[in-house]
Amino acid sequence: MTMNANKKLGVFIASAIVLAVLPFVVGSTLGNSWVRTIDFALLYVMLALGLNIVVGFAGLLDLGFIAFYAVGAYTFALLGSPHFDIHLPFYISIPLGALCAALFGLLLGTPVLKLKGDYLAIVTLGFGEIIRIFMNNLNAPINITNGPQGINLIDPIQIGGLSMGKTIDVAGFALNPVHMYYYLFLALTVGVVIMAYRLQYSRIGRAWVAMREDQIAASAMGLNIRNIKLLAFALGALSGGVAGGLFASFQGFISPESFGLLESIMILAMVVLGGMGHIPGVILGAVVLTIAPEILRDVIGPLQMHTFGRMIVDPENARMLLFGLAMVIMMLTRPEGMWPSKRRKAEFEDAKKG
Repeated sequence: MTMNANKKLGVFIASAIVLAVLPFVVGSTLGNSWVRTIDFALLYVMLALGLNIVVGFAGLLDLGFIAFYAVGAYTFALLGSPHFDIHLPFYISIPLGALCAALFGLLLGTPVLKLKGDYLAIVTLGFGEIIRIFMNNLNAPINITNGPQGINLIDPIQIGGLSMGKTIDVAGFALNPVHMYYYLFLALTVGVVIMAYRLQYSRIGRAWVAMREDQIAASAMGLNIRNIKLLAFALGALSGGVAGGLFASFQGFISPESFGLLESIMILAMVVLGGMGHIPGVILGAVVLTIAPEILRDVIGPLQMHTFGRMIVDPENARMLLFGLAMVIMMLTRPEGMWPSKRRKAEFEDAKKG
């Protein structure tokens, strides 16, 4: 082994150990509510990596990505709840939800093949809202989604006869549902990361980059732009569908309100602020933008009470205000993202010099 290989192996082992003990350390010091926040961070990592395929690799602006998250969640809920009294195991319902999301990705990609820029953004935004409105109104004349009331009592994931919805004892350690879901989410997140890396360095990934840089030149070189775009939408939606199914099982309840426009904007912000097209940067962006608002939520209220002796600004409003201000400052000071790729960083430096 070379020194560089030894260094990479050491980083990998250290990271694996940290991730393995993280939920217990966080749970014992900060409480299980923060373990739950970490679980959601892993879900957002999967979503951000899926959107990064569309936006970062292929260069297609998508403001309705949350629709695929909703399709995956509702598919899992309908196949694993008393609503239709169907209780399929998760290894069937989650892949079905992912395939349904990929199909919707193709349905979105087909009519927007010749659109780009603002027009593409408007159409994808409308698509996301259409899916949400459908979920909100498909309760008559046949009750499919239960409308705005949502679907409750969704089955927790069961592995080997053990339900992740109940606390179990393993070698004297009490594993809460948030701990068990953490390890499941972590395993699937690692799978999505590996898929994203393999795609990035494959012929398909290079074709996406060529199309992103110059679509006309890529077409002139013989690339099938139509198929490449559709594949980007489908594979990105696939990751969103998996995350949606996991979300439904984890929450045990879903409703259309969980899949609003703000969620799409947040996922896009994770990709852009983290480092568009750079997988480690996207992961960092998803983790930071998931955890930072929760830290602000816990700090703003006590800080106001300590400083002024009373609440001047509602903590929720102040949290979003500070969060938005931080994003504006970030885009002004580091428009390439917190952890951009070397290529993207060089492009921004050349633009500043020019």
